[in-house]
Amino acid sequence: MSRKKITAWDRVILARKPDRPKSLDYITDVFDEFIELHGDRYFGDDKSIVGGIATINGKAVTVIGQQKGSTIKENMERNFGMTNPEGYRKALRLMKQAEKFKRPIITFIDTPGAYPGIGAEERGQGEAIAKNMFEMAGLKVPILAIVIGEASSGGALALCIADKILMLENAVYSILSPEGFASILYKDASKNEEAAEKMKITAKDLKEFGIIDDIIKEPGEGAHESREKVSSNIKKAITKFLDEIQNINYKQLPETRYEKFRKIGDVIEGGN
Repeated sequence: MSRKKITAWDRVILARKPDRPKSLDYITDVFDEFIELHGDRYFGDDKSIVGGIATINGKAVTVIGQQKGSTIKENMERNFGMTNPEGYRKALRLMKQAEKFKRPIITFIDTPGAYPGIGAEERGQGEAIAKNMFEMAGLKVPILAIVIGEASSGGALALCIADKILMLENAVYSILSPEGFASILYKDASKNEEAAEKMKITAKDLKEFGIIDDIIKEPGEGAHESREKVSSNIKKAITKFLDEIQNINYKQLPETRYEKFRKIGDVIEGGN
């Protein structure tokens, strides 16, 4: 696959590759220590969300990631990265804990969307996503979101209301999948490649629109070629973010975050 000719659909394929590094891979590589915390204190522990306390260069942070599997067995255990309400509530519990102890929050986004099952709806899927977005907007600690694979719909937004949003070079970020978009717009899911181009879902497109802040480079034809190199690039990006926030006023973060997303809203409205 030539890097010069790579299409939006090619990047969707790369973002979905089973051997593409996952959140736990980067957490293991990037952070010096990681203590995983479990459960939402309401219903259970959703394994599609991993999170806890970590250190990087001696600094304590809270890390939360959406976790897919690399095999069918792992994907069944992780629900293919599709989060249930208890997963979002676990994430919010950890974020509120981070705010209490003034720890910056790092999130890794990688999901085809929130789980749409009956049980998830019965347990308040929509409310859980909306509450995460609402609460993240007002958190008085810095938040860095990194899209590492595919980030689709509200399932991604529930962890992506951040002060700074980064994407890996071959990650994609969209309101829904290209197949879903094609089914709605063209009444034909097979037009997924055309839909992917139309949707402007690549890191390059979103950086040009000002929806994300920066792009993290991937080696060769994708992150799967050198997990170590990508982990190094991610660590540099996180370290830069932590250096940038050293002297900021945490109390002003909700206001600046609001302004950031108002500008994103203006971009989206202008595109319509």
